Amino acid sequence: MRLDGHVALVTGAGHRVGRALAVALGAERMNVAVHFNKSAKQADETVRLITEAGGNAHPFGFNLTDSDAPARLVTAVTKHFGSLHVLINSAAVMKRHPFGSTTIADWDETISLNLRAPFFVAQAASQAMTDGGAIVNISDLAAFETWPSYIPHSISKAGIVKMTEGLARVLAPSIRVNAIAPGAVLLPDDWGEKTGERLSDTTPLRRLGDPRDVVDAMLYLLRADYVTGETIVVDGGRRIRK
Repeated sequence: MRLDGHVALVTGAGHRVGRALAVALGAERMNVAVHFNKSAKQADETVRLITEAGGNAHPFGFNLTDSDAPARLVTAVTKHFGSLHVLINSAAVMKRHPFGSTTIADWDETISLNLRAPFFVAQAASQAMTDGGAIVNISDLAAFETWPSYIPHSISKAGIVKMTEGLARVLAPSIRVNAIAPGAVLLPDDWGEKTGERLSDTTPLRRLGDPRDVVDAMLYLLRADYVTGETIVVDGGRRIRK
């Protein structure tokens, strides 16, 4: 798929991996819609980095847990840029919710952003991709492992994998849909140095990941015109360590 000059929407692009994905698309000379919710200043920084990388960008602030926000976001993007060719569903939340103390509000917060929103953003985006396109959903290693304190999160990310397969089937042949399941790429801020060392020591490749590892997988999937319905696990081998 050609990237230069085309339009990409990256959700959750204000910081962390979402920012890295958006800036990488800017470096490919794309027009990048930088979605954010509360991180307006960070989104402006992402726009600046994309511009420096050679792309064109504009920020779009929407709370994707609002039921009509996915459709409104896509409408705003297509109105501004005139078209849409690539969607990267990156916006998500990862919170510790042990079984027994998880509330309905906890469940709804995770599922509505991590699973419901990507589905409806993809639905709206697919209708705007009149010339075809590609969707890459960001899942998580948690989709394939059992993390007792993160069950709602794991369910949401496992749902992304199944959603990817379903959308790939219904949107073919004009739109390809794939996913990436990162492992320990960017740790939550509250996990600490010791946790990072333990994860590195127990990863077969003996290091933590880097956002560039996810970027490389994204660029491959956008260009791999005969790949759809797949999830690439980017985890340094953690899934096979046992």
